[in-house]
Amino acid sequence: MDKKLGVLISLLMAVVLLGACAGQTEEAAVVSEPVLTMSGAATASWTEDELKALPQTSAEYTDKEGVVTVYEGVALNDLLTAAGVSEYTTLSMIASDDYSADVSMEELSACATCIVAFEEDGTLRSVLPDFSGKQQVKDLVGLSVQ
Repeated sequence: MDKKLGVLISLLMAVVLLGACAGQTEEAAVVSEPVLTMSGAATASWTEDELKALPQTSAEYTDKEGVVTVYEGVALNDLLTAAGVSEYTTLSMIASDDYSADVSMEELSACATCIVAFEEDGTLRSVLPDFSGKQQVKDLVGLSVQ
């Protein structure tokens, strides 16, 4: 009887340990999912950790009510360089709801403070100081290079 009880306890412990390992694997997979993808003339994707590992810069944006907010993030030009993009005509910034805004290479090349910023809620947004409010794409999930 003691031998059967020992085997049963060993099996239960194995099931618990395997379940714990499976839960950690799922969490690791969620953490490593891309939060921003690039498509079109170049393809790339970045996780939140990869974006945060890139050089960070700040940008000030004044909304239509005159409120100035300082954002931190990665320069769009740096993301294009990281993806191997040197020539393009237009970059489209795409939100999770499929809203998109376009910016030309000439405009973006001249903007060192145009960034992909990290929001407090964990989402991304484009911050393009001195551009139209329509260029400020909230819940940014994609970039399309044409």
